[in-house]
Amino acid sequence: MMRLSRDVAGPCLAPGGSVIAVGAFDGLHRGHQALLAQVRARAQALGCAPVAVSFEPLPRAYFSKEPVPRLSGVREKLKGFAAAGMAHTLLLRFDAALTAMPAEDFVRRVLVERLAAREVWVGADFRFGHKRAGDVALLERMGAELGFAACTMPTVLLDGTRVSASRVRALLAAGEFAGAAPLLGRPFVIEGKVEYGNQLGRTLGFPTANIHLRNRVSPIHGIFAVRAGLGEGECSWPGVASLGVRPTVNQVAEPLLEVHLFDFEGDLYGQRMAVEFVAKLRDERKFDGLDALKAQMAHDARSAREILGMNPILARA
Repeated sequence: MMRLSRDVAGPCLAPGGSVIAVGAFDGLHRGHQALLAQVRARAQALGCAPVAVSFEPLPRAYFSKEPVPRLSGVREKLKGFAAAGMAHTLLLRFDAALTAMPAEDFVRRVLVERLAAREVWVGADFRFGHKRAGDVALLERMGAELGFAACTMPTVLLDGTRVSASRVRALLAAGEFAGAAPLLGRPFVIEGKVEYGNQLGRTLGFPTANIHLRNRVSPIHGIFAVRAGLGEGECSWPGVASLGVRPTVNQVAEPLLEVHLFDFEGDLYGQRMAVEFVAKLRDERKFDGLDALKAQMAHDARSAREILGMNPILARA
């Protein structure tokens, strides 16, 4: 079972030494997966622990004045580290104290004292420490002094183009889910706990499971054909979903994911749901009253059923 720690200070987490992957790891796309696989293989070869070092909030979000979309939540990222075989994750709090830490102190305190690094693996453009002064060259110099090797992961290409989180976010924002999936190595999914809403969807004939995104900023907004799964189950139940602020009725301040599962009967409250986005149907927009909204919802449901290979006639019953 993977262990999780949050603090810079504390006892050594890997007394037998470690091979470390360092990065933001938003989305854990195929480039990240290749890096983690390399770290696990090297740790096995050296007989020490494979460790992931990451940051929350994401550094780019911490410094940005505008909301920054992200591909995965904290829970999903940690599940990904565990699935990749990491023995330990050091999920550092990215705050004023960490941003003020000189790069040399980060190497000594985190990589050497906290993790007993034997190899440190990063991307070629990795930057760290106060004012982003740390880079691969600094890691190489300090590694030679302190007894670890600094290693860079070759760029992962797909169809001749670099796999990156920014490219995935751009494809998702454009509704190109089929194009994003090969870069992620899986379909794009948002997970969360189903919570009580105002039950407006039920009165309109489309009861929904509501998932609040909290502080997570989604790269997508609109109406979608989806498949959902409960708990650790596969995303196999077809449905239609809205991710937005509900501009027609009871507008909300923060985007809300509302999922209507076709032909489903049961209580979903309190359960964790994973929602796989298959296709974008349209952008969210404001309608002139509930009748117009209800008619559009019925149309969206028929479109989603067709995309998901269901009989659209059932939606007219």
